[in-house]
Amino acid sequence: MPKLKESERDTFLGEPGFMMNIATVDASGAPLSTPIWFVHEEGCIWFTPRQHSEWLENIRHESRIALCVDEQSMPYRKVVIRGNAELVYDVGNDDLWRDRYRRIAQRYIPLDDANAYVDGTDDQPRALCSLSLADSEVRTWRMPVEGEAYNGIWAKRYWTKDAKVNSAAPDVFKESVM
Repeated sequence: MPKLKESERDTFLGEPGFMMNIATVDASGAPLSTPIWFVHEEGCIWFTPRQHSEWLENIRHESRIALCVDEQSMPYRKVVIRGNAELVYDVGNDDLWRDRYRRIAQRYIPLDDANAYVDGTDDQPRALCSLSLADSEVRTWRMPVEGEAYNGIWAKRYWTKDAKVNSAAPDVFKESVM
């Protein structure tokens, strides 16, 4: 299971258009997964819940969250992060960080449209949250690329000792704890 190098991870997180799923839990423990916009800057993932979003209330209740950014075509890169969200600016302080929100919007829609969107919704309060990658558990993955063995697409812990691939590719099981 090839992992992304840190530079590959940062490049992937900087590519425009990829949605991020945020997973939170409500006060009763029920999970919620929501696709949202984000930007990766200064070693953090930044995101902006609207005033009445359910997942903002969940973060207020429980700051532990999971994030997932993945692509739907080869090489199927993914970044999965577990950590604690920080409420950097509460709802109503949008003027202090609107430029960051503008950069988030510009990742998903053309520049002129993004600016019009941000300006046209500046009366709708949002909060600003972040998640530090350095303080979080970050897992990455991608499919093997040309020249890499496909028997490495699963983590070793998923294979059983009697797997068919063992005879064809015994290196899969070297130094593996089964």
